[in-house]
Amino acid sequence: MNLNYAIRAKKFKAKKALGQNFLIDSDVINFISNFANENDEILEIGPGLGFVTEKLVQKAKKVIALEIDKDAITVLNKNLSGNKNFLLFERDILKTDINELPFEDKKIKVIANIPYYITSPILVHLLGEIDEINHKNRSKISEIILMVQLEVARRIIADENSDNKEYGSLSILSQMYSDTEIIKIVPKSSFLPSPKVDSAIVKFIIKENPKVEITRLLKKTIRAIFSTRRKNIKNALQIAKFKDVEEALNKANIQKTKRGEELSLKEIQKLSQALEEFN
Repeated sequence: MNLNYAIRAKKFKAKKALGQNFLIDSDVINFISNFANENDEILEIGPGLGFVTEKLVQKAKKVIALEIDKDAITVLNKNLSGNKNFLLFERDILKTDINELPFEDKKIKVIANIPYYITSPILVHLLGEIDEINHKNRSKISEIILMVQLEVARRIIADENSDNKEYGSLSILSQMYSDTEIIKIVPKSSFLPSPKVDSAIVKFIIKENPKVEITRLLKKTIRAIFSTRRKNIKNALQIAKFKDVEEALNKANIQKTKRGEELSLKEIQKLSQALEEFN
């Protein structure tokens, strides 16, 4: 633990409304910054007091940071104003088209230690909805390094072989256009103020194309089978007003007694294709 980071963080009044928990563990800060190299242009979301940022600007070609806390912006400007490869914008990532930011390269890396309560909206904004093949933000990104709650990280990387409570719509959203991996567990003691739960760093390697064919009813099928977890697939699809569900299940060669969390991404796509013939 770096005492300097802790002292600097204690001088700043964290805002609960913004979900601020400042990373003060130097080992974790160095671990994150090591994903930057001299050829990288990086978008940092929520730099806070700039502890990671200070390392990134030493390694990357360019760092553009988006922050909404005016007090944090004052600190960032004071400590990082001398870095020519650093640009700071007072801007909400959820309202930002990253293609409009002054990057030079076609592809960028994203590094983010975001407020945990908006993890899903930010992922949707960066990766696009399941059926958005040509999403403007995702097309700009090659890699994402994201700090999230450990429980959420497990949901992001989950598949049909994982715990039933972990695998769901967030898993599908995260993995439709990327390979995901938990690369480090981060204890709650690594932050100030300390959150109630441990965190994890998740790495996303963005793919040019979706892992399965995007069908007309894929998004609706995913929503239906994961929205009623206690129901089997047949009942879940009928509740979602799909027609001729049993016929579609037979065509897709999927047992009607199975639950949605037992299906792989390819099986879900196959089911959505079958449903299209009857709906």
